[in-house]
Amino acid sequence: MTPHTNESSFQAEVIKGGRFEFGKNWRSFLDSLTDERIAIAECSLQDALGLSRSDLIGKTFLDIGAGSGLFSLAARRMGARVCSFDYDPASVACTLDLRSKYFPDESEWTIREGSALDEVFLESLGTFDVVYAYGVLHHTGDMWSALSNVTQLVESGGLLYLAIYNDQGLRSKLWRRIKQMYCSGPIGRTVVTSVFIPYLFLRVCASSVLRRQNRFGEYKKQRGMSIIHDWRDWLGGLPYEVASSGDIIDFFTGRGFQVMSLKTVKGLGNNQFTFVKEC
Repeated sequence: MTPHTNESSFQAEVIKGGRFEFGKNWRSFLDSLTDERIAIAECSLQDALGLSRSDLIGKTFLDIGAGSGLFSLAARRMGARVCSFDYDPASVACTLDLRSKYFPDESEWTIREGSALDEVFLESLGTFDVVYAYGVLHHTGDMWSALSNVTQLVESGGLLYLAIYNDQGLRSKLWRRIKQMYCSGPIGRTVVTSVFIPYLFLRVCASSVLRRQNRFGEYKKQRGMSIIHDWRDWLGGLPYEVASSGDIIDFFTGRGFQVMSLKTVKGLGNNQFTFVKEC
């Protein structure tokens, strides 16, 4: 049986620890956005979906939790008809700014504010050839309900791409405590960042020396993202839930999806899934 946690417990957790300002973090990221990062994001999207650039032309693409708007932009540049939404108004503003800059007066890219937990809102969106939710649904406060809701958004024969935090048992519980401290207020945020930012920085430096490779530069090449902004997202990202890859696979195969590709992590981080919805 797939684990399902009572929604009220997560609402209590959010109240206890606050909520991370995801949109504020992505607003800062846009200051460092370059054409190179956009091109890398486009390649990352192709690899994640197992599609060529031309395969997205004319396809409908839903970006759940658009964040900075980078991957909505990537999909639109590749010819998809895009719908983006986010719960955080600041993230919605980021996405609107990208559309204004790169696709002014655009009719093939709609942007809305909404929640993956709001079934009425989701029903108003319709269905899509591609539904993309990278590192989003574990931040809703009720991940399993959000996962269930998105199954209705995928067109028959369409693709669903997810990245969900890997369940590490005790380690995951300890990180939830750290995130709660970060989101508790200025003092908690200062304590967490003063401890973990130097730790993460030195860890990457050590890895760069041992591997004789600039790990900071390599990080950008993965998805076009910024390591500093992703560190902030990780340290403060509350609400926070996790799941094993097996639980996610069982959940979706039991709802009419087949696994197309799977990329797992051994420790902390995101397991990544591409599913196809059976006709």
